[in-house]
Amino acid sequence: MKLDHLGIAVKSIDEAVKFYQQALGLSVAGTETVQDQKVRVAMLPIGESRLELLEATSSDSPIAKFIDKRGPGIHHICIEVEDIYAKLDELKAAGVDLIDSKPRIGAGGHLIAFVHPKSSSGVLIELVQKEAEH
Repeated sequence: MKLDHLGIAVKSIDEAVKFYQQALGLSVAGTETVQDQKVRVAMLPIGESRLELLEATSSDSPIAKFIDKRGPGIHHICIEVEDIYAKLDELKAAGVDLIDSKPRIGAGGHLIAFVHPKSSSGVLIELVQKEAEH
């Protein structure tokens, strides 16, 4: 396992990117819209990881709700796993609360699943399997 990215909820990717580019010298590696999650995503590589800027595309998206409740900021930590199905089974067996009991498609077309913050000291954890076999 390794840290894949930190998800940061922002009101506007275009505005937020200015800081990361001008102040920190980071570049956007790519953007995409994930329709199922009602979010626009920009990835900014940093070292062996990335920052993922998340902008809501709808007022009822999870990111819009997060910003309404908590304001912009760190939304989740994403951990890359080799076998997301096995990891979810392992977590379920250990009594971990899951938001997703089965993986779904996320940014980049990768398989993702979320662990409920109740089980991880208040931190939303995303699991990602990059070499997804559907």
